[in-house]
Amino acid sequence: MSSAAVMLGAYLPGDSTTQLKQVPVPAPGHGEVLLRMKASTICGSDIRCIYHQHLGKGPEGYQGVVAGHEPSGEIVRAGPGCRRFGVGDRVIVYHISGCGLCNDCRRGYMISCTSARYRRAYGWQRDGGMADFLLAEEKDLIWLPPELSFTDGAQVACGFGTVYEGLEKIGIGGNDAVLITGLGPVGLATGALCRKLGARKIIGIDVVMERINLARDLGLCDEVLLSGPDNVADVLRLTGGAGVERAVDCSAHDGARATAIRATRKWGRIVFLGEGGRVEFNPSPDIIHDQKTIFGSWVTSTWRMEELVERLVAWKLHPADLVTNRFPLDRVSEAYTLMAGGKCGKVAVCFDEELT
Repeated sequence: MSSAAVMLGAYLPGDSTTQLKQVPVPAPGHGEVLLRMKASTICGSDIRCIYHQHLGKGPEGYQGVVAGHEPSGEIVRAGPGCRRFGVGDRVIVYHISGCGLCNDCRRGYMISCTSARYRRAYGWQRDGGMADFLLAEEKDLIWLPPELSFTDGAQVACGFGTVYEGLEKIGIGGNDAVLITGLGPVGLATGALCRKLGARKIIGIDVVMERINLARDLGLCDEVLLSGPDNVADVLRLTGGAGVERAVDCSAHDGARATAIRATRKWGRIVFLGEGGRVEFNPSPDIIHDQKTIFGSWVTSTWRMEELVERLVAWKLHPADLVTNRFPLDRVSEAYTLMAGGKCGKVAVCFDEELT
């Protein structure tokens, strides 16, 4: 591959459109690899914070780079200094590249890197996966076993990894009924993982009938409710009047979050995964007197992502099953438009064998 080679890359100007541009194929430097992209899925945060309008500010804002922070691909070139990965390896890219030296990075949580200079998220502050090739740092890579497809891997890069982290914080087991508020791709991933973790009953709530039907068709929930003012009473009825042991909010909607809190039984645990929005509750009756705990959870760590990949293989669980639509890069505009409409499962931009 010559230094003059060019590739297509997708950019998000912030007005609900996409732009495809020809840009040079980058060359890997020390500790870097060049990936041939195979799958790049679209995250709801891209729609909310970049596609419609650029909400982030300063170093946290979108810097006009190639979009896409859920990348998976094959290494086609490795720069000097690479220690673990080489040409031909199949990998997932952990979507935040941190400094590697702060306390959070040393724990594997590069999402929380404290370095304003070196923390750069793929698709936000450095080029992401909506292109033919992606330049990545070796330290950001997670090995993708042959039992999983590249589209499986792309979902691990953010959505499934984020859900797995949250579920591990609250703990899911065979004694637990689980409520999921919001059945977008993150909520669907929650249902799929709760199944494998042994939850005895899974209840989902959403406002979009297409997502409700998808959750039913995929068997991810035992009961699916249309969002409404009686949802707390509905959940209590479905759990013998006690409420659920665990609740996961994937909606970021104030009413859904309040439902998640109030439909959880005494001593229960709630985790908020959906970003943005607000919530209003009464601390004493809603939390304190019933001894409930609310967790916040943001993305995951590199070590837990590796653990998730291992478990997906053991469980024979394929995140790609939640992908309802695949597009080639030259139709990336259709992919973002569909995802922004919210009446689908996961949407992926795919390359080569991942399109078939």
